[in-house]
Amino acid sequence: MSDTSRPASLAFGRPYLAIPGPSVMPDRVLRAMHRASPNIYGGEIYDVVDDIWPRLKAVAGTTQHCAVYIGNGHAAWEAANANLFSRGDKALVLAVGHFGLNWARAARALGVDVDVLDFGTSAPVDLARLEDALRADTGHKIKALLATHVDTSSSIKTDVAALRAVLDATGHPALLAMDCIASLGCDEYRMDDWGVDVTVAASQKGLMTPPGLGFLWFSEKARQRCAGGDLCTPYWDWELRARGPEFWQKFNGTAPTHHIYGLSESLQMLEEEGLHNVWARHRTLAGAVWAAFDAWGRDNPAIALNVVNPQDRGCSVTAARLGGKDATRLREWCEKEAGVTLGIGLGMAAPDDPAWHGFLRVAHMGHVNAHMTLGVLAVMEAGLQSLRIPHGEGGILAATKAISSHFG
Repeated sequence: MSDTSRPASLAFGRPYLAIPGPSVMPDRVLRAMHRASPNIYGGEIYDVVDDIWPRLKAVAGTTQHCAVYIGNGHAAWEAANANLFSRGDKALVLAVGHFGLNWARAARALGVDVDVLDFGTSAPVDLARLEDALRADTGHKIKALLATHVDTSSSIKTDVAALRAVLDATGHPALLAMDCIASLGCDEYRMDDWGVDVTVAASQKGLMTPPGLGFLWFSEKARQRCAGGDLCTPYWDWELRARGPEFWQKFNGTAPTHHIYGLSESLQMLEEEGLHNVWARHRTLAGAVWAAFDAWGRDNPAIALNVVNPQDRGCSVTAARLGGKDATRLREWCEKEAGVTLGIGLGMAAPDDPAWHGFLRVAHMGHVNAHMTLGVLAVMEAGLQSLRIPHGEGGILAATKAISSHFG
């Protein structure tokens, strides 16, 4: 029997995940995957895979090599580390949040000598500090520079072209590797134009496919310079996956058949929209979220976006703070009373630190449109009102103006 002592929840209906991955699954992708298993020894699946490879390269902005792994983003890190380094090689990691630090830990666990430039959780890479570190490496021991394009925890975006410019200006030969797990298919990214040697991504965010596929794109320069490394076991070897003559070598065994069908459909959706339009859509939806937070924080300085300058914010996820326990209170209200799940404030404070409850994230990545984003913001504003969390008025009005400005 229902509890009549409290108002009925309004969450009954289709739930909505506004967390930064897994992202919203398009019906078209779900339908593409809803089929019987194919023959993996010939026929249609071979044609679908052959068709996917050049399309994957186009999404990353490269004409060079691509390897696909059955695994999540952490598996893609492992693949990158195993192919880039031998034991004792040196890496320089530029950390702007939780995931940059974790990529450093993953490399260190494999025996890589890792130095970290930690820029905190609310500021972008300091290019002057990077230049100093590269110039100090007079023996050119740093084999690769590892950085996140958009750190999923902090929502800080790194200027990739600027990293390449610093490498070129200092004459340092280090390879440039970028984690684009949170950004690919959301933020503008041009691997070849920006001089990136290795790009890491996964299926469950901007590529709109269930978790389970990790991707590496790598330059010919990286392939040649990293050949023969002692960390590269047969399973992780990008050479066989990218260039092996037999079909099974692309996945080192049985192909992830249903993920392949889903990925093929998601790539088709990105192509139909056009990458420039995909990037523009994400910029506008992100701007609506930022506008709402700016309005809410006008009368309560505890409410603020994590990243001050818009140019340093990723367009796939927004990290914010509400102070005290208000972020946790709002997240719980949104999910329980309205069916909207917001992301936790990952990496901003330890889970046992009371400050942890003051942070949250709003995702706007992948298969997301105006009414979905505006709906999330309206629920959040209703939650702020219901919980009597002090906030400025006009958050939804500011968000709708940001949406309407997209059309001039």
